[in-house]
Amino acid sequence: MSATADHAEERTNPAAKLGFEPGQVVQEIGYDDDVEQELREGIEAVIGQDLVDEEYDDVADVVLLWFRDEDGDLTDALVDAIGLIDEGGQIWLMTPKTGRDGYIEPSDINEAVQTAGLTQTRSINAGKDWTGSRLATPKAAKAGKR
Repeated sequence: MSATADHAEERTNPAAKLGFEPGQVVQEIGYDDDVEQELREGIEAVIGQDLVDEEYDDVADVVLLWFRDEDGDLTDALVDAIGLIDEGGQIWLMTPKTGRDGYIEPSDINEAVQTAGLTQTRSINAGKDWTGSRLATPKAAKAGKR
């Protein structure tokens, strides 16, 4: 695929810029009717299969975690998510944007990420109402720097 085609896909598929790859198993946690459907569909288009839900009983390559302030303790949710991914896997934490229902202060997100032993490697605009943070385990973060 040419660089021009890559850029065109990024404009038409919001998931293309997130680093998902064909064949990856992406486990979605925290789904509700407020999530960005276009992003979900874009991820499925890139990976070539449906997202798996919270009942999936094997390890995933990526966890897509939709989390709102009222969903409980973010640190606990992140620690649980770590247990769902394969070694070197990543977590995409999706939180509501400033001013939206369920908004979480960035300082609270940073504290939870650090407490869970993760590293935030990237932030993105994940749609009209959501912001995404790519989180990596320490091993995955070091491997990505090579």
